Amino acid sequence: MNEKLNELIQQMTFDEKVGQLMQLATPFFKGAANQGEITGPMAEMGINDDDVHNAGSVLGASGAQEVINIQQAHIEANRLGIPLLMMADIIHGYKTIFPVPLAIGCSWDMELAEKSAEVAAKEASVSGVHVTFAPMVDLVRDPRWGRVMESTGEDPYLNSLFARAFVRGFQGKDLKNDLNRVAACVKHFAAYGAPEGGREYNTVNMSERQMRESYLPAYKAALDEGCEMVMTAFNTVDGIPATGNKWLMRDLLRDEWGFDGVLISDWGAVKELIPHGVAEDGAEAAVKAIQAGVDIEMMTTCYIDNLKQLVENGTVDQSLIDEAVLRILKLKQKLGLFENPNRGADVNREKEVVLSDEHRKTARELAAKSCVLLKNEDSLLPLTLDKKIALIGPFAQNGDILGPWSWHGSKEEAIKLDEGVKMKINPSLLTVANGCDIETGAEDELNQALAAAIQADVVILALGESSRMSGEGGSRADIRLPAVQLELVAQIKKFNKPIVAVLFNGRPLDLHGVIDEADAVLEAWYPGTEGGAAIADILYGDVNPSGRLSMSFPYSVGQVPVYYNHFNTGRPKVSETYERYVSHYLDIPNEPLLPFGFGLSYTTFLYSDASLSAEKMNADQPITLSVNVTNTGDVAGDEVVQLYIRDIAGEIVRPVKELKDFQKITLEPKETKKVTFTITEERLRYYHEDLQYTSDAGTFTAYMGPNSKDVTALTFKLEK
Repeated sequence: MNEKLNELIQQMTFDEKVGQLMQLATPFFKGAANQGEITGPMAEMGINDDDVHNAGSVLGASGAQEVINIQQAHIEANRLGIPLLMMADIIHGYKTIFPVPLAIGCSWDMELAEKSAEVAAKEASVSGVHVTFAPMVDLVRDPRWGRVMESTGEDPYLNSLFARAFVRGFQGKDLKNDLNRVAACVKHFAAYGAPEGGREYNTVNMSERQMRESYLPAYKAALDEGCEMVMTAFNTVDGIPATGNKWLMRDLLRDEWGFDGVLISDWGAVKELIPHGVAEDGAEAAVKAIQAGVDIEMMTTCYIDNLKQLVENGTVDQSLIDEAVLRILKLKQKLGLFENPNRGADVNREKEVVLSDEHRKTARELAAKSCVLLKNEDSLLPLTLDKKIALIGPFAQNGDILGPWSWHGSKEEAIKLDEGVKMKINPSLLTVANGCDIETGAEDELNQALAAAIQADVVILALGESSRMSGEGGSRADIRLPAVQLELVAQIKKFNKPIVAVLFNGRPLDLHGVIDEADAVLEAWYPGTEGGAAIADILYGDVNPSGRLSMSFPYSVGQVPVYYNHFNTGRPKVSETYERYVSHYLDIPNEPLLPFGFGLSYTTFLYSDASLSAEKMNADQPITLSVNVTNTGDVAGDEVVQLYIRDIAGEIVRPVKELKDFQKITLEPKETKKVTFTITEERLRYYHEDLQYTSDAGTFTAYMGPNSKDVTALTFKLEK
């Protein structure tokens, strides 16, 4: 395989080689629907026709006809007829939009997560996309950061499972012959999810041990699943920006982990080495990026402007360029582009596949399983079909429920909440009023909402953040709902009507002013194309909520970052009795408002008879831990049985709990199931002082329960 590609490389001029290393946005290319619409920073790039003809990949091209047009024109213009790679941000759906990844994380459902990626790949591929910039597997502990919506949460084990599931769904097993799949690009390498202050693009500063233990596992899991591409992060790693970080990209990613796929910068990240302060100019930025192993420079021109001279003067070895080109050509070969440049793009089939009824059905199922019931006083939910409903709030009839990365999603084609409710009840029982906009209000809108509430049996408040309030560049210091919405809640509360709050948002929020006022609270996140229908399924009991939080909800932003798998201190707070000289706040609790793993159901579950198969274990003799789980209610329900472990005394301080396994089970009313976990020595390993990944002999505590807080503890010993 490489022999043919090496022959091709030998035929290429230096400019043609460097062109393969450049990614340009769609408007640069002949055949693009928006060709020539190049403004702002793009216009300052100084790209000429020859540069475009030599380019190796396109950013943002989609739609079968446009891709076919671009590819055909490019192959005719490129001297050697080398096809383009078409790349795009297909994050949680192409046209059929699934819940945002943070919501999918709350499903704890790997099969459906994989299915969502498979559907996204099918729609993207038939529309001409070859590579998706997903999954994003950055671990996040700070909800102020806008891109938390693109992560699956705060736990390295859970994130790793989802990373694998998404890669399987996008790529399948045979990229060349399965034209319904696309290549995946795991991002952002590395530790992008830990910016100081939760501020986008900000400094990341942590020890190598913490990075290996918490932040790297999900990237490694994606690569172990065969992910074809890695994207560099904007942030620093140990004081060096990731895009120019030779230790991170060469020593760790390529040498230690053995990754030989394509490494691409994020948008403009190579040139950003200059404002970071590690490169004086574009030439030095090019040196650092190519020596770090970055194969494709996205949307800046440090490579094409400088690499030729850098090779000629001996600063950069020619072999670095050749190896980067080879990796890019190998990916094109894996995708079958040399034989079939248009690959899966098919104008007629696109009309049948994209946003099909089958895909909508999957989106509806996943949206329902991603919702988390946070409160349900006096079993207000599910609602009965005879209740007069006042649906009030800025999301009552709002299509902005797809999330900030729903690039091709249509707000008009999304099922809004009022439409979903109308699918369930007689429309004469439903009154809809906005009450206010997301961040502003008007007196007449409020009065209409109050009038509707007076006449209703139950008020459903549809509240949340606009999609622009989260996502990339969407960091927020105040993570409460906008003040106008909190005032709407307070005004409605005065009528003493039962209140159900449905939340649309991209991050864990400070829920004060909502969770303390409403009788029931359903966290719906940005639920996607079928959001309104899925939420109505839950509100009226056609679906029993089974979502569990994959990220803690803070009591106050002042706690942030707050996460379940934290370290203890030498002076931990161990009781509610006031003590000054312990690790605590004077004005708020230490614990989050809602813990990792939390979620309610329309039924109840009882855990009993927890036991260990033995009190001692070793590397050759694992132990099993069992617990009986009973559905004590009157309806069938799903329970996520969670296993946590703590190393009581390690060489290095260990977290107070670490998720090690879970099982999602379905129980009929009064049914009991025995759930069994196997604890192996490997599950007890961590990175020691010398960064060796080993375990310690000694005492461990295993915790089982429905979330990270409400658990039963059993103790065992590891012998060596």
